[in-house]
Amino acid sequence: MPSSRLEMLQDMIGQDPRNMFARYGLAMEYKNSGDFEEAVKAFSALLEIEPTYSAAYFHGGQSLEKAGRVEEARDMYRRGVEATQSSGDDHARAEMQGALDLLG
Repeated sequence: MPSSRLEMLQDMIGQDPRNMFARYGLAMEYKNSGDFEEAVKAFSALLEIEPTYSAAYFHGGQSLEKAGRVEEARDMYRRGVEATQSSGDDHARAEMQGALDLLG
């Protein structure tokens, strides 16, 4: 039986690799614990399965920034802006554009 949220989420993904809720939760768990490299991997894995998952671009970009990978963060935000233009998610697009603008 899993003893932590991290293990529980990993078990859920093991049972259903396409579980977007568990994948997002796992990525956020890594991000919130300060493991930005694992967070980036988890957000990227989520985006491979669901390329329109806008929050993964935003939080993935933030994780890249915190890992000191600023140019990759810019790319993640740009890809997120493009994805949200297609989906019509104006709020998420504005958040990512704002983050991108702050990076210069």
